[in-house]
Amino acid sequence: MSSGFIDLDEVQFDIGREGRCGFPEVVYAEGKSKETIWKIFQTIIKHNIDGFATRVSEGKGLFLVQELKRNNIDFSYNKIAKTIRIFKRGVNCVSVCGKVAVISAGTSDLPVAEEAKETVLWTGAEVVFIQDVGVAGPHRLQAKLPLFVDSDAVVVVAGMEGALPSVVGGFVQVPVIAVPTSVGYGASFGGLAALLGMLNSCASNVTVVNIDAGFKAGYVAGLIAKRVGKKM
Repeated sequence: MSSGFIDLDEVQFDIGREGRCGFPEVVYAEGKSKETIWKIFQTIIKHNIDGFATRVSEGKGLFLVQELKRNNIDFSYNKIAKTIRIFKRGVNCVSVCGKVAVISAGTSDLPVAEEAKETVLWTGAEVVFIQDVGVAGPHRLQAKLPLFVDSDAVVVVAGMEGALPSVVGGFVQVPVIAVPTSVGYGASFGGLAALLGMLNSCASNVTVVNIDAGFKAGYVAGLIAKRVGKKM
């Protein structure tokens, strides 16, 4: 161990990131073998870190779940979100810090929305999860408004033309983090149309992350909620 990181050969795991950045280092599972991810998990467990892994394929997930169960580790696996969370030992409950709404335009956007939701939960914020309220039926969104209008931040996940974040932005006085998804027909260009639509939003409180980047949106929303929660 040196300078706040641990040398695991192919991985240099940063155990000091929570002190610098507010949350621990997250494991991005794509491109890593299941054995490498398990080696990182063992380090997380040893140092009692609130661990989080994203983009965990089903095959890797089954292997990691077996290992976690075999070692009696408290964890949560979301197959739709492709995330695994490892809980700290000796923590009976997590103090909720702030409130974040995660809103999806359609059920086809669910995997990205679930990734955002799991990320927000990992940051310690309360989550209000609202599904299938896209602009094709705007009355659905308005009916759900009382559930999220008091949130500290709102994550809005949408594909196709990506209009929903602008609509949501017109109802709330907090940051709206828009997530374009790769859902849509040919002219959506794998989410590029939604991305450009969101970047051109006329709602001044809307900012945008990358295509399908549910994790990034959830992380930023969690940081906002954490800062707000500290001041209360």
